[in-house]
Amino acid sequence: MEKKRVVETFIELVKMDSESKKEGPFQAFLKGKFERLGLEVYEDQTKEQTGLGANNLLCRLAKTKHDGTSLLFSCHVDTVSPGVGIEPIIKDNVLYSKGETILAADDKAGIAVMLELIQRIKEEAIPHGGLEFILSPGEEIGLVGANAFDCTLLESEIGFVLDNGGPVGSITVASPTLMGLDVEIKGKTAHAGLEPEKGVSAIEIAGIAIAKMKLGRLDEETTANIGTINGGVASNIVADEVKITAEARSISHEACVTQVEAMVAAFEDTAAAMGGSVTITQDTKSTGYRLTPEHTTVKLAAKALQKIGCQVNYDVSGGGSDANVFNSKGKEVANLSIGYEKIHTLDEYLPIDELEKAVELAVRLVKEVE
Repeated sequence: MEKKRVVETFIELVKMDSESKKEGPFQAFLKGKFERLGLEVYEDQTKEQTGLGANNLLCRLAKTKHDGTSLLFSCHVDTVSPGVGIEPIIKDNVLYSKGETILAADDKAGIAVMLELIQRIKEEAIPHGGLEFILSPGEEIGLVGANAFDCTLLESEIGFVLDNGGPVGSITVASPTLMGLDVEIKGKTAHAGLEPEKGVSAIEIAGIAIAKMKLGRLDEETTANIGTINGGVASNIVADEVKITAEARSISHEACVTQVEAMVAAFEDTAAAMGGSVTITQDTKSTGYRLTPEHTTVKLAAKALQKIGCQVNYDVSGGGSDANVFNSKGKEVANLSIGYEKIHTLDEYLPIDELEKAVELAVRLVKEVE
């Protein structure tokens, strides 16, 4: 009964559009759904600040064990595109989209697990010390909703984000600091054929600066990349403006900062030496975290996985999640794999057996924390 129900819930969720910045109707639907399940729902007022389509939701299931431990679960409600008009299909016990869109198992599989967990707790009268569920918008465009959320509202000190791909069994124990750079280089325009010596090429400044940088994989924990370069008007005009986006990321926050400082210095020094100028805006999109097998959440997840018959894997991720935000704000939170594959592509899929296993994991986590 429960297995069929979680699949039906997932299908219901993915049929509702919620691309980033357009999450409002879906978030309103979820608010009503959690309220009907008997949870206290708090909606913050951050969307005017964030520019997103929805606020954050904090949903509380009242404790039934007064000396128990409060536990947090978190998912994001937004999806990447193309995520409008999703038509889920089932083939060989695997969920796919019809083919013109993503499936949106990232992260509606996690939300389906949340909803099924609540129903299982109620039906089986599982004692617990209080559960808190966060539903955040804007995760796919830089963890925006979670960054705006006030974590002092939380009673829980530990918890789990249900938002990682791959078979159930992986615990993300480390995730990087990610820093973005928006670079605007100014030169001086001139006719490239008649008097090029009167110009200062912003494109040349960019090329020389980039050539000075270490890019790609710098070590096992650190990467850096130039993502886009835009500038110039015509081949016979010395380009006086170039705009560049770049990033660096590392499990080590200090290593990320050092790499960004080196990239900034390369742009600034080169522009100054060649008679141009540069304006650089830095944006820390996520702060890295590192957990060990001895951390409470990791031990809890490992025990729960073993009890449902899963092999435990400790995963170091090259990407960020809302777990980065919670850890940076003083909560101990690990991200767990919930079964989906090939996210952000038209080939995304979710084995139903993995979705059901993710539910069993969530239920076991509630039991293990007590």
